[in-house]
Amino acid sequence: MITIIAAAGLNNALGKENTLVWHLPDDFKRFKELTTGHHIIMGRKTFESFPKPLPNRTHIVITRQKNYNPTGCIVVESIEKALEICPKNEETFIIGGGEIYRLALPYTTKIELTRVNENFGADVFFPEIDLKEWELVQEEFHAKDEKHLYDFSYQTYIRK
Repeated sequence: MITIIAAAGLNNALGKENTLVWHLPDDFKRFKELTTGHHIIMGRKTFESFPKPLPNRTHIVITRQKNYNPTGCIVVESIEKALEICPKNEETFIIGGGEIYRLALPYTTKIELTRVNENFGADVFFPEIDLKEWELVQEEFHAKDEKHLYDFSYQTYIRK
């Protein structure tokens, strides 16, 4: 199973200048719980936004840069090569950024989306979810609180 996991604003904003434009600790916890022990596929800029590789995950980085070789990562030049590396009988997570999400969407069977209930200024956006192709099968709302500046919902979509 290929799963996209992302957090996006109401306007599909993902981030600005290679950083998230919100801080949602519960979403970080959920991301960790879902992706730990799995292969995670990302673009170079997403990888470089981390202070270090995420523990207990196999990192696959897609880049066009020749000789790019960060410690602890498998580097490939296409989404197809990235998917070939992943075990077929395990869930693989696509973790960003915007271009990688667009490239991975045709191969994806599930989307785990945290919808942040606000419009944000951004320079990277999540692709539009076509409801003719995707079915929302689960949604869980979280109101803003002292740790979360915005309301948000966990949404799970499966391909029809």
